[in-house]
Amino acid sequence: MFTSLFSANTDIVGLVLRFTAALIIFPHGAQKMLGWFGGYGFTNTMGYFTGTAKLPYIVGLSVILLEFVGSLLLMAGLGTRIIALGFIGLMIGIILTSHLQNGFFMNWFGTQSGEGYEYHLLMIGLAAALLIEGAGRYSVDGLIAQ
Repeated sequence: MFTSLFSANTDIVGLVLRFTAALIIFPHGAQKMLGWFGGYGFTNTMGYFTGTAKLPYIVGLSVILLEFVGSLLLMAGLGTRIIALGFIGLMIGIILTSHLQNGFFMNWFGTQSGEGYEYHLLMIGLAAALLIEGAGRYSVDGLIAQ
């Protein structure tokens, strides 16, 4: 079980999936953790999560850590399937709490009340592929499974 959790095909597919997902999620995590890319940083983001959004502290902290640290671990290919499962749960939670009411499409023309959930479905698809495929070539998971 332990080695199968960390098993990784040696092809390049997992590598491409890992880097794509990590490069998409990392800026969101850096916004929340560090205030980069126009974000509010850890304290203000946690204030929003626990105050305005009424999320438990542990949920807000988990979101920030998953997006920031999880994306870095994904780049390294460490715990790929665990991180991918976390991303799937995160995206489902975001859809249900923040985007479902806005419909499928992103707010390309500013005519909706908010963003739809199409981006989140793409991330679920990437993460599901990683869950199935594993980390791929050049991953710490592959080294662990040897």
